[in-house]
Amino acid sequence: MQLIRRTGADRPALPGGCVATIGTFDGVHLGHQRIIAQVVEEARRRSLPALVFSFEPTPAEFFSRGKPPARLTRFREKFEALRGLAVDYLFSPPFDTAMERLEANEFIERLLVRTLGVQHLVVGDDFRFARQRSGDFDALRRGGEQWGFGVEQVGSVLLDDARVSSTEIRRALSSGELERARQLLGRYYRMTGRVVAGRKLGAQLGYPTANVNLHRRECAIGGIFAVRVCGLPEGSLDGVASLGSRPTVEGNGRPLLEVHIFDFNRRIYGEYISVEFVAKLRDEEQFPDLDSLTEQMHEDAARARAILAAA
Repeated sequence: MQLIRRTGADRPALPGGCVATIGTFDGVHLGHQRIIAQVVEEARRRSLPALVFSFEPTPAEFFSRGKPPARLTRFREKFEALRGLAVDYLFSPPFDTAMERLEANEFIERLLVRTLGVQHLVVGDDFRFARQRSGDFDALRRGGEQWGFGVEQVGSVLLDDARVSSTEIRRALSSGELERARQLLGRYYRMTGRVVAGRKLGAQLGYPTANVNLHRRECAIGGIFAVRVCGLPEGSLDGVASLGSRPTVEGNGRPLLEVHIFDFNRRIYGEYISVEFVAKLRDEEQFPDLDSLTEQMHEDAARARAILAAA
């Protein structure tokens, strides 16, 4: 999959055109997967590339004015997920003041027609775009009639009579309902990042950890978890993880993911790993001393081993 960042209308990014979809696609959940499958199918039928159009930063982050909503997937994670769905191009221009001011007809002409050469567009049933979210499916349909591209709408995916959405996944994660999140995503919720050096306190307590650089300002999840670690030559590995601010050892307030991999002693600094959250064990809490913390770590590790053995 190739990444396109430019937005110039004078030089088409895809002169031959494409079949496309537009959205934030945070989490790339089952609803997103249905839309993208339709894009890929239509693109193959027309012998055109399949393209996903997704702003970076997202409009929600732009309008948050410094207090962004928690992302389910950061940009690299979303890129990898889309590549796994056979998407050919990710068009990801920055959302800025100029984008904010575009009216619906300007958005369609400048971005969909002149930049991307869209031949067919697939959107979800809740999609809105352009200035003050004034653009809707009818605006896209009129634009398609004017510029000669098709538009189709894909309905929401329902699970237990509830709509699959990024908002519902965030709610499930924040409530510790990891099995519910897994059902909505079609996979375990995961975070990826490069292993960095830490203070080595875990090793001193008998639990050496891989500290993962999250590149997030906010996390949708927090606490102590039974996890699986992927991405290493050794294959899938069981472990226990802490995601939070480490109140007992005076953390700096920024979320940190610390993973203890069971029965593993290789140094993996600099390696890129994926951490799958299988079950939540408990919330993060502050202990009166390191002995109390270590005793709780023994209990957490035992519970995580039992859960993962049965999963």
